[in-house]
Amino acid sequence: MSSRPDAAPRSRPGLRSALFVPANRPERIPKALTSGADTVIVDLEDAVAGNAKAAARRALLDALAALPEARVWVRVNAPESADFAADLDLCRDHSGIAGLVIPKAETPESLIRAASLGRPLMPLIESAAGLAALAALSRVDGVERLSFGALDLSVDLGSEPDTEGGEMLLDQTRYQLVLHSRLAGLAPPLETVLPAFGDPERVERVARRAAGMGFGGMLCIHPAQIAPVHRGLTPSPDTLDWARRVMAAAAQGDDAAQVDGAMIDAPVIERARRLLARAAEHG
Repeated sequence: MSSRPDAAPRSRPGLRSALFVPANRPERIPKALTSGADTVIVDLEDAVAGNAKAAARRALLDALAALPEARVWVRVNAPESADFAADLDLCRDHSGIAGLVIPKAETPESLIRAASLGRPLMPLIESAAGLAALAALSRVDGVERLSFGALDLSVDLGSEPDTEGGEMLLDQTRYQLVLHSRLAGLAPPLETVLPAFGDPERVERVARRAAGMGFGGMLCIHPAQIAPVHRGLTPSPDTLDWARRVMAAAAQGDDAAQVDGAMIDAPVIERARRLLARAAEHG
């Protein structure tokens, strides 16, 4: 395990959107790569039936052979599954596989095993055991950022998705992800998938709320979600105007500087700086 100090997140390219593609639908991979998503995750787990795992691995290899310049992440099967080892073997020496998503992450040992491939990891917290082990999981060398699976986690905890109580419980998970990402010096976590993809306004609202909580991006299950996710994660023009005025006031060196009738101090200036940096990163 890592001995990472408590530190600010290390600099990494922005990751706003990560689009899942079923490994058993390889014809969708080229489309996903041109969809505008920041990262494509080829899914060997939930999207593939148990008796089709081997065929899905072969399909992924064939697809990558036909796309030699492509770089994708792969969601392997859960560490406790019979397919985990075979998935790691597939990913071990393939240059087209840029990172691994580890579902149902619950023990540091399973992440250490996956990290031996030398790829960055994104553990998914999908159970009470994973949530309880989050501090240890976040400090495994090779873990780059965290995310979670709301549906699996809700089932394991016995809560009801899409209810007020269920969302309150998931917000506690979001808090833990942001907290432990910060303590371990990870990149900001990714918001879980939103199954509804036909309502772009809702997708944008969810992404904006996640950004307000400290999330850096969102998992997507359909290309139609990408644009609203990006809009939700980008600071609004009014917010950016405020941030520019804060930085301009701070540059004057006046200890009593004000913006919009409010005093500005170090935390306000840092927030403004981060908003402008995020906008620049998102183009």
